[in-house]
Amino acid sequence: MTDRHRKHRTVVHKELEWHDACVIDEVAPGSGLAVSVGDEQIAIVRTESGFLAALSNFDPFSNAFVIARGLVGDRGGVPKIASPIYRQSFCLETGECLEDRNIRLAVFPVRVANGRIQIALSKRVTTP
Repeated sequence: MTDRHRKHRTVVHKELEWHDACVIDEVAPGSGLAVSVGDEQIAIVRTESGFLAALSNFDPFSNAFVIARGLVGDRGGVPKIASPIYRQSFCLETGECLEDRNIRLAVFPVRVANGRIQIALSKRVTTP
């Protein structure tokens, strides 16, 4: 093994690490809230029926972090949020764009514990 190879590190995603994001009451039903968790900007979305989702806040069509400010609703029973810029809709369950199936937002595991919303990110383990 050369010195060049020894200098490189591998980042391994092992298990999920839960991060506190906000109090659940900060996300009103039918709205979204942008939060920073680790290095991620995440849109926490709560539907009128109480479904909770966490997806990337980055809109790939406008190249802006605006998804949390979008319109929350459903299309044919599928919970979705529409970007406030160009109005593309994204499925809250999968992150898939409903107008262009080739585009997908990252979706993060989300849970409520003691009245607080928590979001899971992959735990990063760096090996020498």
